[in-house]
Amino acid sequence: MAATDEVGHVEHPLLTEGLLEDRQYQVTLAEAAAADHTLVCLPTGLGKTTVSLLVTADRLHEVGGKALFLAPTKPLVTQHADFYREALEIPDGEIVVFTGEVRPDDRSELWDDARVVIATPQVVENDLVGNRISLSDVTHLTFDECHRASGDYAYNYIAERYHDDAADPLVTAMSASPGGDEEAILQVCENLGLREVEVMTEDDADVAEYTHDTDLTWERVELPEDVIEIRDALNDVISDRLGKLNELGVTNKTSPDLSEKDLVGIQSKLRELMNNDQSEGYEGMSLHAEIRKLNTAVNYVETQSVESLRRYFERLKQAARASGASKADQRLVSDPKVREAMRRAEDYDDLHPKFRQARILLAQTLGLDGGERVIVFTESRDTAETLVEFLGDHFETRKFVGQSDTEGSEGMTQTEQQETLDAFRAGEFEVLVSTSVAEEGLDVPEVDLVLFYEPVPTAIRSIQRKGRTGRQTEGQVVVLLAEDTRDEAYFWKSRNDEKRMERELRDLKSVAGEIESELHGTKLDDYADGDAGGEPDTSAGGDETEGSSDEADGAGETAGDDGSDRATAGQTSGQSGLSAFAADGTDRSVDGDETERESVDESASGDETEGSGSGGGDGDDRVGDGEDVAGVVAEAAPDGETVEIVADQRELDSTIARDLSTRDGIETRLETLAVGDYVLSDRVVVERKTVGDFLDTLTGGDRSMFEQVGDATRHYARPVVIVEGEDLYGERNVHPNAIRGALSSLVVDFGASVLRTDDEDDTADLMEVIGTREQEQEDREISVHGEKQSKTLAEQQEYVVASIAEVGPVTARALLDHFGSVEGVMLADEDDLREVEGVGTVTAERIREIVGSDYEG
Repeated sequence: MAATDEVGHVEHPLLTEGLLEDRQYQVTLAEAAAADHTLVCLPTGLGKTTVSLLVTADRLHEVGGKALFLAPTKPLVTQHADFYREALEIPDGEIVVFTGEVRPDDRSELWDDARVVIATPQVVENDLVGNRISLSDVTHLTFDECHRASGDYAYNYIAERYHDDAADPLVTAMSASPGGDEEAILQVCENLGLREVEVMTEDDADVAEYTHDTDLTWERVELPEDVIEIRDALNDVISDRLGKLNELGVTNKTSPDLSEKDLVGIQSKLRELMNNDQSEGYEGMSLHAEIRKLNTAVNYVETQSVESLRRYFERLKQAARASGASKADQRLVSDPKVREAMRRAEDYDDLHPKFRQARILLAQTLGLDGGERVIVFTESRDTAETLVEFLGDHFETRKFVGQSDTEGSEGMTQTEQQETLDAFRAGEFEVLVSTSVAEEGLDVPEVDLVLFYEPVPTAIRSIQRKGRTGRQTEGQVVVLLAEDTRDEAYFWKSRNDEKRMERELRDLKSVAGEIESELHGTKLDDYADGDAGGEPDTSAGGDETEGSSDEADGAGETAGDDGSDRATAGQTSGQSGLSAFAADGTDRSVDGDETERESVDESASGDETEGSGSGGGDGDDRVGDGEDVAGVVAEAAPDGETVEIVADQRELDSTIARDLSTRDGIETRLETLAVGDYVLSDRVVVERKTVGDFLDTLTGGDRSMFEQVGDATRHYARPVVIVEGEDLYGERNVHPNAIRGALSSLVVDFGASVLRTDDEDDTADLMEVIGTREQEQEDREISVHGEKQSKTLAEQQEYVVASIAEVGPVTARALLDHFGSVEGVMLADEDDLREVEGVGTVTAERIREIVGSDYEG
């Protein structure tokens, strides 16, 4: 580990001389983290990144290999890369950045030559699933802001792969706020394969000398009567809608002060009604949608500003006027009381009283107290932009928001974000107005005041925001609260959670040995043999078992060649018996429960969310990860006993490709497929549809499923349609015969095999069975067909005729059947045209006008 030079700086062969101040608590934490997979908890602003840097330098020097540093946002990745390039005596070209802006092929090449890779987790996840990179020689992996390691976040998958694949793994996870209670902290440790916990608080002597007191106060503001009247009008409508839901028996509440828990509970009961095919469920869900929108409007007027409310109302009106607008939107904007609230908001010519209070506090800090910098945090981008305009009349003010655009508001590019932070550090302006993007870990300079425009409801975010002050000198934190609004509930919830978290961290520190013993006894032992640098357990965290006969039956329905050689099970080499499907290793499921994907508003925080989405199977926007949109053509034979499965980029929305990539003997590859969702051999392509997607095709008039299956049929001899999910006949109010008709069409008209699976795990198991049979037993290769075949002659003829006067494909086929050729259609007169079914006088006249008129360019 590093030493100290005579002037108090850290010395190490790979560290820039004289750069890092020797802080004993950082060295102590780094020594502990270098010994085992460790969670490092340290207050914001006290150098968690330096701790990881010290471990990285030691591992690269002593063990070799490369280091991987993961951070949840692009700005954080850029910031860490700048620090590492400055602090490490490694050529800048060997410290590389991986974000979605770097092409996948380029990342693959950069990975091979890099010694340090700093990346967003979604990009690394994609590259692992696509088999573009290997973690085998990564000797140190850092998870920054590791409290995100919950649900289905990419950190969890990467940790599992790292512990399985790396020859000499070591994990360091860092956070100022790893969880709201001991259970949450333990869950983070389990998800990342951590075995030790190192906690330092501001009470520790080594840390205390580098921190200063932060004065936390809250300022109450009283809502003016006009604002209260707008709020009350909206609350009356909420009460009215709740009364209707009460009549449906899904809630007893009539008061408009609804919590998120209340709304979720009502929604759950409505879904039960819908699942039972009761019309009340659909009616209630529409009312529920109105309540959610009204709840948002009340939040705007109470806690943000009337200007923010006006912008929100405008978006609602635009949504109601759009084609395909929901009944909820239309009913909402036409409600008399909502229209009255809109009118009052338009007539209101003042801002929320928080604006004036904010201006007073800034004047006190920057003027009378001689301060230099202030950060104002707000939840709403609308409010941020209004604040910048309002405060800009008195102070040098700039905004700092996420990269995504929202309606009526442009995001900031990564370059703009970086330039804004650099200017703030350089003192070019005094006030930074930020949304949540500046909360997590960004190297925002020491400020004199952190002003919360509104309280935040979670302790983690509150801690992170407050961590922007009190590092080198005493700082002040002020929270603005609108009296008798949800501001107060959020404030007390955050305050109580924060106190509990601080208590948990202190308790965690005092009983670290017991906690570590509990960690050692959990499924963490599935990751490795217990010591950093030990031989990894390559079983992917679960015992291999024989595949079930149910899977065999499902796969066997479509196996074999065309009818002539469909031999009975076990008789000839042309058709494998059931035992072939249940070979050892078929069930390669990964140990550990699947949990629901964490819902995070990444767009507001500048987070990179490649591969995020609904997890459905429809749509033609097969683009992801910076790949070219055009379909590709690629050939690759399985390597020995490895079964290769090619997945379309957009299938990263689900966990299937990720799951398959963790299984022994399975190698996944990502492509932008023009045909299908998964390719299992040169003759088998899979179109995956959730039950919801499948039913949407029948109820929404979207015929893309049949077009996609038609493309698959033209390219592959054995197209497979997997319908995934339960209750196909009961999820929607669709007649069973309509569903049976669609299934029959897929089989009879398109020649596709239709298979049912329960969920994503079942789908992955089924595709593994089919892929293994195709590639290992049938000795078939993977072939990804990228370019769609040319249209048949008949299709081209139909296309030409259908384009005339927009007659459409059905009438085009009728015309061709009647006249026998395109030429016959073109030469026919009006009387002959009218003899064709579906062609009336107007259409006949229009056809003759287009065909017979002189061209005038």
